Amino acid sequence: MISHKKYMELAIKLAEKGKGLTSPNPMVGCIVVKRGRIVGKGFHRKAGTEHAEVLALNDAGKKAINSTLYVNLEPCSHWGRTPPCTEKIVEAGVREVIIGVHDPNPLVDGFKELKFRGLKTKIGILEHEAKKLNEAYIKYMRTKRPFVVIKVAMSMDGRIATKTGDSKYITSKEARTYVHQLRSEVDAVMVGLNTVLRDNPELTPRLVKGKDPMKIVVDSKLKIPKSCSLMKNPAKLIIATTSKAKKNEVKKLQQKGINVIMTKSKNGMVDIGDLVKQLGKHEITSIMIEGGSELNSSAIKAHVVDKIFIFTAPKLIGNGLGAIGNLGVNKIDKAINLKNPVCRRIGKDMLVEAYI
Repeated sequence: MISHKKYMELAIKLAEKGKGLTSPNPMVGCIVVKRGRIVGKGFHRKAGTEHAEVLALNDAGKKAINSTLYVNLEPCSHWGRTPPCTEKIVEAGVREVIIGVHDPNPLVDGFKELKFRGLKTKIGILEHEAKKLNEAYIKYMRTKRPFVVIKVAMSMDGRIATKTGDSKYITSKEARTYVHQLRSEVDAVMVGLNTVLRDNPELTPRLVKGKDPMKIVVDSKLKIPKSCSLMKNPAKLIIATTSKAKKNEVKKLQQKGINVIMTKSKNGMVDIGDLVKQLGKHEITSIMIEGGSELNSSAIKAHVVDKIFIFTAPKLIGNGLGAIGNLGVNKIDKAINLKNPVCRRIGKDMLVEAYI
């Protein structure tokens, strides 16, 4: 059993190399082992390209005969953009297949298929780690909704800006670099109009080498300034608005190549629940909200948030802007309890990562 875990750990590490690049596909790593030696490895690099199992088997060549194959996610058994991996595994002469976790895609039934074809097959090795790696893909496959993360950078007393609106920079360069890494791993970053007006952000992962995500601005009446930084790359910009927006303004933005999404309205504002549902239809599988207190609280109240990252700097601001707006909590026993919190240091700051 110990060696199974060891090799699965390596397959998961290999899969991580595809972070931010494989969406809407999962991250998959595969290792081929024969007589205690790794003879082949591969990971999925990008949607539409060869799957990890195919790359690992190609790497192993003839050594794949009578080998054990480790893969963090159930191999596909259907014809998609590429042929089924189960066929390749059988053809290569693999004897045993060890799988981390079931694929929630209803078209995938690789575990049963391989068993049916006479291979020794085991599933559920390092299942927890395998699920965490692909938590966005798993949620998207099950619900057709993106996995939503809120990121907050605040002072020790819970402020994200001073009372004049100054917020640059509360946290350290190390924390900002970590956030840029997170940006490069999600499909899209979301902010509200106020953040655009106050900070004129770029929302790029410029402190790391990585994929530049889509930018989503929640703007109920289309008040976004035409000169803001986000306008420089219209192909990367989605603006969410309501029927309150002027039709000719919508047209102008669309002509620039910006994707304008009309949502239902809630109290005259963009309905976040409806927006997230529509973004799922655009094959956006993961979103990081980097907005202000209002966007944070409306997303939490709309029950669309899966996870929260709170960076806390060892600073006191006093009167200023709070991190999260009104959640309607009047009694402590009605507070939202975060699940599985993990705490670590990033530079001088503390990071708490938890699920909602």
